[in-house]
Order: sequence, then structure tokens, then C-alpha cells
Amino acid sequence: MNHSLSHVTVLDLSRILAGPWAGQLLADLGADVIKVERPGMGDDTRSWGPPFLRGTAGEDSADAAYFLCANRNKKSVTVDITTSEGQSIVRDLARDVDVVLENFKVDGLKAYGLDYESLKAINPRLVYCSITGFGQTGPYASRPGYDFLIQAMAGLMSITGREAGQAGAGPQKSGVAVTDLLTGLYATIGILAALTHRERTGVGQHIDVALMDVQVACLANQAMNYLVGGKVPQRLGNAHPNVVPYQDFPTADGFMIIAVGNDTQFNRLCAELGLADLATDPRFTTNQQRVANRIALVDRLCTVTRTRSTAHWLAALESAGVPCGPINAIDAVFADPQVRARDMQIELPHPVAGKVSLVANPLRFSETPVAYRSAPPLLGEHTREVLAERLALSASRIDELAAKGII
Repeated sequence: MNHSLSHVTVLDLSRILAGPWAGQLLADLGADVIKVERPGMGDDTRSWGPPFLRGTAGEDSADAAYFLCANRNKKSVTVDITTSEGQSIVRDLARDVDVVLENFKVDGLKAYGLDYESLKAINPRLVYCSITGFGQTGPYASRPGYDFLIQAMAGLMSITGREAGQAGAGPQKSGVAVTDLLTGLYATIGILAALTHRERTGVGQHIDVALMDVQVACLANQAMNYLVGGKVPQRLGNAHPNVVPYQDFPTADGFMIIAVGNDTQFNRLCAELGLADLATDPRFTTNQQRVANRIALVDRLCTVTRTRSTAHWLAALESAGVPCGPINAIDAVFADPQVRARDMQIELPHPVAGKVSLVANPLRFSETPVAYRSAPPLLGEHTREVLAERLALSASRIDELAAKGII
């Protein structure tokens, strides 16, 4: 089957989430991704549980669900890069790959001869992507960086959470490591751009991706609200700083989301709620006016929405063409008919569990479909295979390296 990146080989030295997320995306697109891990331990997230994948006999496996989310379609090779022989193995692998992906601290791989300049000397066409918390330059370059820390430092937490003065108010992180995930996506985009440049010029390059930079960039409209308006954005809970009404609303049995994006939708909402007068009220006729008079408008809407059930309002508003939806728990997400229709849950064979359920890649290609070739690998599952096939090491030499703890 034809896949977009079936001609690309990636040496993935990363761990945790941002780097592995990029590596998995490249693997989903068809790349041959070789994940290098520490012997006996592997990627930190293998132990970040519970929950752990259950074996066929009901026992916990060695791999946490966290690891499984970002490592399918990869081959796991265990190599101790702190040893000279381990470093030699990784350098030999790097001679013929297209991409190296790593998220060590700045200059962390230089002592091992596995930094960009060292590997560029033996593979000038190499695309080498470094992911760090703060980048390769600047006063914070040497600091370790984690998603939670960056969400705080880069402003995301300051605009996430309940509005000041409300019960439970205060800065809040996202429910998933969104900065890591976005960094993985930016890293993938950068790698694809560098590969395209190499196709035209034959020249590889170094890509410097920082979690801090990514999160600042992804402040998006909130950053521009500050740069253009000069006013520091504040927390608004589930409300939108630039669009009203665009938030959660109480119902008789819970909450729902109403996301009005234009005046026509607002008029339909008012009609369906029996509040037609609001559509002609000069305080609310345009979005700019609705933003200025947000509190008065939302109060009026809430007095009506809380009188009927969520199911009632969702059916009525959807029929009227007003964007709305439930606030689903994760189990409801995977039971949702749209999610099912889009095949967002997949299963792959697994040597310990028999099979493992995974979340599908959201990309849909008409000519080069996403590849689901293999489940997230067991630690070191492909060490012998890769060293034999790519480096032509004999079985006896591989046995020797294993006996010495190099692999």
C-alpha cells in the first residue's frame, strides 16, 4: 500500500510525549521509525501508570496506557548510549536515516557524539530535530521544561479557569498535556518542511523546537487581543473573550454548550428560546454589542435554558441550526455515533495483551492512507532485528552486546 512517508527512516531518541507524538505521526504516515530506549527501563512513560495494559491472563503488562498513546508503528531498540559501544551503534544507525528526533537537554547529546554537528559530519543530508523546553538559545536554554511548567510560564494557565471572584477561581492547566502535543505537531511540520527542502537541495538541517515558543505561538487570538488591544486577557471560565454567546449554559439536568458564531445564529437562538425581543435589543444586535453587554445577555439566556432538559434543548437548537452540543465524558465520546462513524477507535494485535485498543489518527487521505502496521512495541522488541538488518551484526556479536548490557 502506498503511504506518504514510506521512503523515510526516522531514528527516534525522544521520550515522554512531545517527541514520541511527532515520531508516531511520522510513523502513521508510513515512515520507518526506530525508537531507541534505555535497556531495562525504556521510555519514562512505560511506567507512568496505572492503568497498565492487561495481559491475556488478566495480569498487568510492563507498559502504561500513557506509553501506548504515542508509540504505535515504531520499532523498539534498546541501546545504552552512555557507553562508547552504544554510541557507536547509534552513530552507525544514523548514517543512513533521514531524520533524527531527540528531546535531550541542550548539548545533552554532545558528550556522546550524537549531537547534530557530529551526526551531520557522517550524514550531511540528515534532518535533525531537537525538542526542548526553552530552545537552544536564550537565558533559559539550559533549564528542563515540562508541559505543566510551560503552560504556566507561557500564559495558558492565566487564561484558563473560572473567572476571578467565582467559586473555585484560579489558574488552571489543560486536561491533557496540550503544549507537548502541539509541540509534537509543530516538530512534525518542521521535519516535513526540511525533508521537502532536502529533496530540492540535497542539504539537511537542524530544527530547534521549544515548548515555550510553541505555547506562546498558540496563544493565538488571546495573544493578539493583548498586542492589538493592550489589555491583558483574563480568565473567563468557559466563555469566549471575543464571541458571545459562546459558552456553557445550565439546563434542568446539567449543562450544554451553545456556540453562536454570527448574528443569524443568534437570531435563531433567541427565537427558539422564546426570547425574540433580544434579537432586536440594541444591546445585542451585533457581536461587538453582545461582548460589551455579555453579563446581561447571558443572564437572560440562562433563565430560559435551565427550564428544560439538555436533551430537549439540543434537539430543538440543532433543528433550528444553532451550533450546540453536550459536554461528554470520555466514555460518551467513544460511544458517540459520529466518533464511531469516523473509526476513531482502532485495535491492533499485541504480543502480550492479544490486542490493544488505540485512538486513530485523524488524518484522512484519498491516495496515501494512514498506516496502522503495529501496536506500540515491547521494550527492545526489535533490537536484534534492527541491528542484524540495518548494521549487519552477527547473532554472536548481538549476543555479546547483550551480555555486556550495551543493548
